[in-house]
Amino acid sequence: MTLLKSTSCLRILFCNYEYPPLGGGGGVVMAALARELARRHEVTVLTSRAAALPAAESDQGVRVIRVPVFFRKQLAVANFPSMLAYLPMAMARGASLAKHSKFDVINTHFAVPTGPVGQVLATRFGIPNVLSIHGGDLYDPSKKLSPHRHAVLRFAVRKLLRAADVVVGQSRNTVGHVQQIYGVTRPVQLIPLGIERPPLVSGVARAEFGLPSDAFVVVSVGRLVARKSTTQLVRSLAASKCPAAHLLLVGDGPDAPDIRRVALEMGVADRVHMLGQVSDATKYRALAAADVFASTSQHEGFGLVFLEAMAYGLPIICYDHGGQTDFLTTGKTGHVLRLNDFGAFTQAIIDMHDNPQQRRDMGRYNLSAVEEFFIDRCAERYEALFREAIIMQGGGK
Repeated sequence: MTLLKSTSCLRILFCNYEYPPLGGGGGVVMAALARELARRHEVTVLTSRAAALPAAESDQGVRVIRVPVFFRKQLAVANFPSMLAYLPMAMARGASLAKHSKFDVINTHFAVPTGPVGQVLATRFGIPNVLSIHGGDLYDPSKKLSPHRHAVLRFAVRKLLRAADVVVGQSRNTVGHVQQIYGVTRPVQLIPLGIERPPLVSGVARAEFGLPSDAFVVVSVGRLVARKSTTQLVRSLAASKCPAAHLLLVGDGPDAPDIRRVALEMGVADRVHMLGQVSDATKYRALAAADVFASTSQHEGFGLVFLEAMAYGLPIICYDHGGQTDFLTTGKTGHVLRLNDFGAFTQAIIDMHDNPQQRRDMGRYNLSAVEEFFIDRCAERYEALFREAIIMQGGGK
């Protein structure tokens, strides 16, 4: 066996059901990882196609191949039929790609729904499969079809976790679920996710978001789905009784009508500003316009949005259920509160409102702490793991 040179170019196939502009954080971070690795490797992404997205394109050096799934109508939210359709379409297209490209390694993101695609291709073509699990593919308390709730899905996920050459989790919470929920006792690598370094933003006029210049602005970014429990955030804003407090929501999804209804019922509709799905540039301007980042999410596998908020020097208020507890700490980064402790969450908003110096101190800490979580560090760790997986299987160049 010839040892794989640390400088050799790898041919990497990423498999992920979602890739921007489809989906949420899992697709975003995988895209950032693929782009970073494409600086020195040949990178192909096998993903799904919806709306008017092209069947093939180049994205900052990444070859993106999209297979049609027919049933998906929203960019932000997937549905079960489209996930099922992805499996045979991606397996067929992936087999065609593998015959001609001779990939060195496959990196499969999400056990559900993408897991079977990467494993089938890896087995058929003798390529090591690195399975990256993101949290929601193992455990999502807000979904009736979460794999942890159903024996058949648990069995399927368990098989995928055991079959992969390497399993990677992005947080201690996700890594723990491999054994706690699925009973799989094997080594699981821990590689924290990373974000692309966001651009510097200055001179943001709050008026562009309909905000008073002297407002206390709480921002939240994410899909408006049940897991995010955003109506609870609206209720907490109202309960804080801070008349200067405004809530800026970035993102769209099926919970949007309920959020508007609750804002009206609570008498804060004029202080809840819903931007919908926006460009990254607008999202960054919204973060730059805020004083605090807050999330009532019921669970996060990792929480990329927290890193983005930290990169703009924002203190963070959130719950303690999920991977964000790896890098968020009460008193340093903001407030990490017991899940669904509504009173404590509301008090945290009040405390942030009343203590501007504390906000500044926490913001400075976050600006320093986030340096360990940019995509270049994540890519370095994945690259080393890919090379190890290839050597373990007996490959090499």
